[in-house]
Amino acid sequence: MKHLILGSSGQIGTALTQWCSVNSIPYTEFDLVRDPAEDLRIENNERLAEGLADADFVMFLAYDVGGSRYLTGKQDQFQFISNNARLMECTFRALRESGKPFIFVSSQMANLSFSPYGALKAVGEHYTRALGGILVKLWNVYGVETDLEKSHVITDFIHKANETKCIDMLTDGTESRQFLHAEDCSRCLLTLAERYEAIPRDKNLHIASGQWHTVLEVAEIIAGLFPNAEIQPAVAKDEVQKDSRIDPDPFIRNYWKPKIDLEEGIVRVVRDMRI
Repeated sequence: MKHLILGSSGQIGTALTQWCSVNSIPYTEFDLVRDPAEDLRIENNERLAEGLADADFVMFLAYDVGGSRYLTGKQDQFQFISNNARLMECTFRALRESGKPFIFVSSQMANLSFSPYGALKAVGEHYTRALGGILVKLWNVYGVETDLEKSHVITDFIHKANETKCIDMLTDGTESRQFLHAEDCSRCLLTLAERYEAIPRDKNLHIASGQWHTVLEVAEIIAGLFPNAEIQPAVAKDEVQKDSRIDPDPFIRNYWKPKIDLEEGIVRVVRDMRI
């Protein structure tokens, strides 16, 4: 089965293409970073139509998104909302016309009505249900990132510990998250694709690690990998997810289980970033 990976240059897309390559799974990359012609905001995009015609399955990963620093400054702005609204409208329309099976990657933040990013993902979930695709919610996936403006908490902390020896945090670090390594996420997505017809559409597919860690604990693990690195918590509380803590639905465990714990995963990211 040949996969068309929309958003192949992003954090999850990069990990998924690498996993496909290592395991001899055919795939085609598609990302604006690769080529301006691969901009999913373009109506009736001929390059997308060609990619869909050549693919057996579509992984819809593409989105204008980043970590807390990026979302704090961007998600309330017109351009952020417009980018994602246009991207979804054009892509879902192309998926409907092609009839190709697909997975849409949403987020646990789709349940947070106060978040513009979450609200946009919730719209994508409605599109997916209308077209009969598979909808998954990701919980804080981490891996190698090259765009520092959009880096998520783990890669952000790694860069800080390596470059400045000081992990200056946006919050006091007391908020809890479930962090999932991108390789575990890739395995799950491909498993669901292989079982596409058998996956019930009325169940919640939450791709999560099952283990809660505070952001301060993450900082401590990373600081321990870099000699003389210090941690500088802020006074502020989490304003992106407002310290929301909703347990993920365990139904996904019928098909997949994560293999990489947080400490091992962070060590892998540091290694893969060649620091």
